[in-house]
Amino acid sequence: MRIVVIGSGIAGAGAAYQLARRGVDVVVVEADLPGAATGAGAGIVSPWTSRALGDEELTFAARAAAYYRTLVAELAEDGAGDSSFEIVGGLVVSEDEHRLRELHERVRARAAAWPEAGEVSLLDPGQASALMPVLARDLDAVHVSGAGRVDGRRLRQTFLRAAARRGARLADGEAELEHRGGRVTGVRVRGELIEADGVVLAAGAWSSRLAEPLGVRLAVEPQRGQISHFGLPGVDTAAWPVVLPMSSHYLLAFPDSRVVAGATRETGSGFDHRVTAAGQHEVLGEALAVAPGLGDATLLETRVGFRPATPDGEPLLGALEGHPEVVVLTGFGPAGLTLGPFAARLAASLVLGESLPVDVAALRPERFRGR
Repeated sequence: MRIVVIGSGIAGAGAAYQLARRGVDVVVVEADLPGAATGAGAGIVSPWTSRALGDEELTFAARAAAYYRTLVAELAEDGAGDSSFEIVGGLVVSEDEHRLRELHERVRARAAAWPEAGEVSLLDPGQASALMPVLARDLDAVHVSGAGRVDGRRLRQTFLRAAARRGARLADGEAELEHRGGRVTGVRVRGELIEADGVVLAAGAWSSRLAEPLGVRLAVEPQRGQISHFGLPGVDTAAWPVVLPMSSHYLLAFPDSRVVAGATRETGSGFDHRVTAAGQHEVLGEALAVAPGLGDATLLETRVGFRPATPDGEPLLGALEGHPEVVVLTGFGPAGLTLGPFAARLAASLVLGESLPVDVAALRPERFRGR
């Protein structure tokens, strides 16, 4: 059996790995367009601290977070190298002690159901800044010991390397679905037909245009995110926790004396791949308000990525109604590095006709039709 995976972001690369692991003949098609979300993003894996997720969404996200422990073991078993996933703990910070106490109780209840969250505790400003030295000195925090971080670029490469070790091939170029007789029979890349028994459509914010020849409009649009990287030469940042203010912005550190701050959420941006003055101002302002210790850091780079965003903020995951041989895997918005690897495993099972451990009917890709 041959499956073509269109897109090699965190979801597509993850699906390719899962399929190759099952002995499937896999071809990954990558257009290498500027603004791929995985290449720009930095992953915080801490769904238990979310203030926006409903019960069903939280359950899915918590299962995805728990799956990272299994994934690390699978990659190690395959000799695939470093996944980059590390449990470093997380700090939800605020000057509002009342809001933090409410959050503390909520996250403690979630941790009882999801032990991967770890220990949940309240910290005063001194305790918080001892863990994250660049923090403002007036911020209390809720500490969640099980929160993790992941480098999307590194995990993507690990997935692709592991898939290649099991025979997966990479085809460079923009894909076009080939369909005849009411069925998708393969994918054309640079004019060459790659025949396939099934397709995983995981092209991120570009997925909708690929489905259009089938008469399907996927409700996924690009949302620009600008994310800045700071250098702190000589500072050991390896054990610093992720930081989640009471906003959509965040901070996390990587072992190479690097701190990442993000990110804008620019709905309606189209595929405008620019760092803008307003976006840079927003990211810097939010970062320095929470972590004034970054004021003397070197601004290394600002990355731009297009998150695949849906109207309800939930992924598109499932087979197309008129084309069961095509499984859609996209629409993760800002949660791609949390949800992507787990959703990729589910997509691999779907395209192979296997049963799933969870019900994904609510995520069907054509659920917005007629709205």
